[in-house]
Order: sequence, then C-alpha cells, then structure tokens
Amino acid sequence: MELPAVPQPWRYWLLLGAYGLFLLLGTAVFVGVEAPQEAGLREALRGARAGFVRQHQGCLAEPGLERLLERVLDADSYGVSALGNVSDDENWDFSSALFFAASVLTTTGYGHTVPLSDGGKVFCIFYTLLGLPATLLLATCLLQRLMGLLTHRPVQYLHTHWGISPGHAALGHAAAMGLGVLGLFILLPALCFWALENGWTFLESVYFCFISLSTIGLGDYVPGRGSPPSLRHLYKISITCYLLLGLLAMLLALETIYELREVHSLVRFFAPPQAPASPSSEDCDQLEILSHDQLGLATVCGATPSGNQADNEADGRAPCDGPSG
Repeated sequence: MELPAVPQPWRYWLLLGAYGLFLLLGTAVFVGVEAPQEAGLREALRGARAGFVRQHQGCLAEPGLERLLERVLDADSYGVSALGNVSDDENWDFSSALFFAASVLTTTGYGHTVPLSDGGKVFCIFYTLLGLPATLLLATCLLQRLMGLLTHRPVQYLHTHWGISPGHAALGHAAAMGLGVLGLFILLPALCFWALENGWTFLESVYFCFISLSTIGLGDYVPGRGSPPSLRHLYKISITCYLLLGLLAMLLALETIYELREVHSLVRFFAPPQAPASPSSEDCDQLEILSHDQLGLATVCGATPSGNQADNEADGRAPCDGPSG
C-alpha cells in the first residue's frame, strides 16, 4: 500500500491532529444526541418529585425526603438497591465476588459493585497490582499459542493448498475471524441476554456485549440482577466465563488484524523504524580490546580469530576501524 510522501516531523502532527478531530467529532455527536435526553429526564424527575411532595404534603416533609433520597443514591453507588424486588440480591456472595474479581483483572470495571470497607479497598489495590501483570502474562502466552493455531496455520494452508497469495490469504482470514468473533461472542450472546434479562432490548444486549469485551465496562447494564435465586449463581459464573473467553477472542482478532501488511504499512508511515545507532568511540575501544583478547585466545588454542566480525554482523553492530599504524 503506497502512502503519500510526507516529511517525517509532520507525520506525528498529522496523526495527532486526526485523532484530535476524531475526539472532537465524538464529543459533538454525544452532546447533540444525549444532551436533549438528559434534559428531558431531569424535567420528568423534577415533575415526579414535585407531584409526590404535593400528594404527601401533610405527612412528609421535603427535608426528610431529601435525606432519604441521599441515602438511597449513596447505597446505589455501592451496588445496594432500595427497590423491593431486588433488595435481596447480594453483591458479595461467591458468584458475585468472582464476577467482580474477573472485571477487575480484565480492567472492565463495571462500577456497579465496589468494596465497602477500607480493608477491601486496600486489598483491591494490591490484588490489582499483582493480578494485572499476571493477566497480561497469561493473555500473552495464550495469544502466542492461539495465533499459531488459528491465524498462521490457516493462512499458510490457504497459501499452500489453494494458491492464494499470502497478503490476500491474511486479509481474507482476518475478515473471516472478525465475522466469527462478531457472531459467536457478540450477536449470539446478545440473543441470550435479550431472552434472559427482563427489560433488555436486542440493541441493549449487543451494546452490553461490545462494551464488556472491549473492556470499557460502563456499568449501565449489568446482567444477573433480579434473576431467579435458584439460577443466580450459575448464571453469574457463566457470564464470568463468557467475559474471559470473549476478551481472549477479541484480543486474538485484533492481533490478527494488526499483523496485516496494510496495517504494518500504516504504522511504518507514522512511526518508521529507527536506524540502528552507530557505535560510539568507547564501544569501538571495547571491541578492539575484545578483538585482541580473542586473538590471544585463538593463538593459544590454535584457532583463527574470525568470529568477531560475524558476531558484530549478527548483533547489528557496524564494524569499527581501528587506528592505522
């Protein structure tokens, strides 16, 4: 893929400018779409509150209502609902704690459940400090294994047996993998959530799956609330397994796309590989000393000192010219 010739210092500014415009575009769209919805919701809430106060004016003082609402909102921010139909849902039983731990280690962080005690907050900090590197290590090892099985081997098969060029085979395989992840880990689970979660539309279910697997985790939709007690634990454990497998599938698809030749060309356009630095005079002096040491060792052992130049070439180092005479 041929890209226009642009001086190197301007490429970073071009990339930063394009990203800034993209950020401003998203800001403008969100303001235009969501601000009217927020204004309407605020107006409806004010009307409902005023009507409730008028209806119970004789037995309810407005300051008391204000304190009650503050308690309710504060409890809701910690994942405790005041609604009668879900007030018995526990946030820290085994399945809920497992779901919380998985959301922390995958950096999803829905925010619907947070530690209440100081000890829990301190443990969460140290648990995350240890768990995030372990999660990255595990994901890296699994991706290396899966890339060979599910990406490199199929592309090689398409090239060897079907005669497709490596570039076209990689592009077709990346498209097929993207569609597979979309179908198996976004659309199909969305159908399940649509059927199991009361009040969720199919669009909201797709939105939850994508927000979760992209580790954004806004927390506005959390499955498992209000589910039957007999199936609640199994349901939450199943959701935890889905999130872990789905995140791995998403990373595999992204890594497959990143290995495309077109993507590499785009990356090299904005960030070309740096030329290896030439060795300094101090490095040359050290190499000269090493050469003399190898010469002495070779004289004792009866070998020829021909390995230094090959070692320099293998290490990518330029040969140093010693002082003449």
